[in-house]
Amino acid sequence: MSLSEQEWRKEQKRVDRVIQTIHGQMTVLQKEIGGVKADIVDIRKHFWDDIRVNVDDPGEAAETYASIKQQAEVLSERERRHRHAQKRLKTLEKLHSSPYFGRIDFVEDGEPSPQRIYLGLTSLLNENKEEFLIYDWRAPVSSLYYDYGPGPAQYDTPDGTITGTMELKRQYIIRDGRIRSLFDTGVTIGDELLQEVLGRQAGTQMKTIVATIQREQNQIIRSEGKRLLIVQGSAGSGKTSAALQRVAYLLYRHRETLKADQILLFSPNPMFNSYVSTVLPELGEENMAQTTFQEYLERHLGQTFQLEDPFTQMETVFTTMDEPGYAFRIEGIRFKSSHNFMAILDRYLSWLQQTGLIFKHIKFRGKTLVSATQIRDRFYSLDQALSIPQRMEHLVDWLLKELKKQARLEQTKPWVEEAIQFLDSETYGQVYRKLLRKQSFTEDTFDDYEREQRLLAEGVVQERFKPLVTGVKQLRFIDIPAIYRQLFTDPALLSKWSSADLPRQWKAIAKEAVKKLDRFELSYEDATPYLYLKEKIEGFQTVSSVRHVLIDEAQDYSPFQFQFIKELFPRASLTVLGDLNQSIHPHAAGTDFASLSSLYGAEQTEVIRLTRSYRSTQPIVQFTRWIIPGGEAIQPFNRDGKKPTVTKALGKTDLAHKIADRIRVLQAAGHRTIAVIGKTARECREAFEALHDEITLRLIDKETASFQTGAVVIPSYLAKGVEFDAVILYDASRKQYGRKSERTLFYTACTRAMHELHLFYTGEKSPLLAPVPAELYVEESE
Repeated sequence: MSLSEQEWRKEQKRVDRVIQTIHGQMTVLQKEIGGVKADIVDIRKHFWDDIRVNVDDPGEAAETYASIKQQAEVLSERERRHRHAQKRLKTLEKLHSSPYFGRIDFVEDGEPSPQRIYLGLTSLLNENKEEFLIYDWRAPVSSLYYDYGPGPAQYDTPDGTITGTMELKRQYIIRDGRIRSLFDTGVTIGDELLQEVLGRQAGTQMKTIVATIQREQNQIIRSEGKRLLIVQGSAGSGKTSAALQRVAYLLYRHRETLKADQILLFSPNPMFNSYVSTVLPELGEENMAQTTFQEYLERHLGQTFQLEDPFTQMETVFTTMDEPGYAFRIEGIRFKSSHNFMAILDRYLSWLQQTGLIFKHIKFRGKTLVSATQIRDRFYSLDQALSIPQRMEHLVDWLLKELKKQARLEQTKPWVEEAIQFLDSETYGQVYRKLLRKQSFTEDTFDDYEREQRLLAEGVVQERFKPLVTGVKQLRFIDIPAIYRQLFTDPALLSKWSSADLPRQWKAIAKEAVKKLDRFELSYEDATPYLYLKEKIEGFQTVSSVRHVLIDEAQDYSPFQFQFIKELFPRASLTVLGDLNQSIHPHAAGTDFASLSSLYGAEQTEVIRLTRSYRSTQPIVQFTRWIIPGGEAIQPFNRDGKKPTVTKALGKTDLAHKIADRIRVLQAAGHRTIAVIGKTARECREAFEALHDEITLRLIDKETASFQTGAVVIPSYLAKGVEFDAVILYDASRKQYGRKSERTLFYTACTRAMHELHLFYTGEKSPLLAPVPAELYVEESE
């Protein structure tokens, strides 16, 4: 809706006044920061000047401690003020260019006149701190802007629901303090603002979306009260962006009780961590903890095993389809990722309560001090009403006592006397001082030779027994690899625990698992079950400090992994984000998010579906939604662009020339991020070798930690969750994408494109393109 020139000038005057207020507050803050910084430097410089250090006299020592504590508290307070002022200054600097993006005029029921509410990244009060010039987009009243158009409206507050009427909803595009665009709108955020935001070139970091949050995204952001929030969203629907704004909202809403380090994001790969790392700081919040599930596995199992990562697993699956062993590998992956296999492990653990645990001998200098049989017999003699971890605690106490007995016996052995003779002066002195502190001896009484030898022998043996004591405390006497291996060596036993039939090729699956365990290797599908079994035996190391967990690309997680995460974070709520149409992991076949509701029960689960795609232009969405079944439900945003192209090359050399030429054209058009997407890392290496002499580009692999502008070659499974100005599919042929099982991988690669999508192929094009109407793309000739 157009506005009069007079109204436009009036709005610009308000922007000018607000910017003037911001400038004034920035000036005050800059002076405060300078003064506090000077205080900090002065306190650090003269910290000890007013402190009399005297630790000889107990009274003086207490006074010294009190003086130091007081000075430290003053310094800490100044440092906190300095950090807070700097953080506020950075926020004001952002507001200075674009102070707000929306306005609503709301008349609360029972009130005579409307309240004008302007929304921005953060709240801003006037000079007297009596009036809000800008409301934080996360404030309760701000939800009106995202959820309603002019007419009846309401919003929730801690004190109840406020009802009334929205008389006006206005949107702004303000850049460098000048209003570039101004329009009134209805329920949804106006297309003009979305066009302006979505039409920009992609960068190396995900951007905030607070100015363009849609109603369904606002529902995700402000959802509270349920333990599990499941967001099923089509490619480019803004589910990840909304989830990150949700973190900012939770930190604002619960700022007295929730801190950033109590929120954890499981992301798909390290590069994605870099991609989203600026969103929260842009909103004035500290970043939450970020990790990948593989990093968690590595921390807990990496010292024992060579772990396969999910990308290596996928690379194997995508490149060995025609090789022997492929079928049983896929069958094994699906079985070990299932609820059924977790149920088998639970029944196995119940059996281990009675029998079957395997222990290691505790040895010293080649001699067995406590045999595995003794340890096993002692464990099973304990009260069977106790859990396995509880009995392990009693077992540790018993073993430590046994080691003390063995240590006393060891002190009289010849090797101890020999070791004493070869003690260097420094070690001798350490033992000597340690024994003086431990025993009631003085230097005058420490001259009896026999007593000296006995005490030194005790010290030597204690030092040599330290690794044994540490090992017992860390439960290294339990042979977890052998206990897990036992699952695969007795098929009759396993079938008794399974509520369903074992996989048809179970013998081959079991044989391969045993072979890898014997080499201290662990397949990705074995890692979570192994760690689950280990934790259940040793005692689950839960993380109670984490209050909220976000899982992105959730369709790539197995049912087993979801259950494990629930047990790992017992006090946390979960936000799960994914798209079943992008399920590319081999364990994903036949799974859906409906099964997740069993984690906390239907009454503690909320499901939100996003069907509108904002990332890609309308022609790209219209093209890609034909690739997948049910794609007609995906609604494109009305942003025009070029049709995708499908180009045939005569061979590999011609393919490289055509792609290099296309990259040059895209760069000349101003596209900053261009991805050549290969199906696998192997194909990406081939593409890079073919292209790098013709054009400058970068090869992305699973070790790449940061996202950069320019042209890149990237495997399909690493491109998930990231977007590019233009995407080139390196080889969209029948040879590469000829199976129905590759449909979601093909779809995922194509939906990374924001503005342009170009598919190349040699030989015959993929049959997955057959459903796409010919008028939706441009077929380019050889």
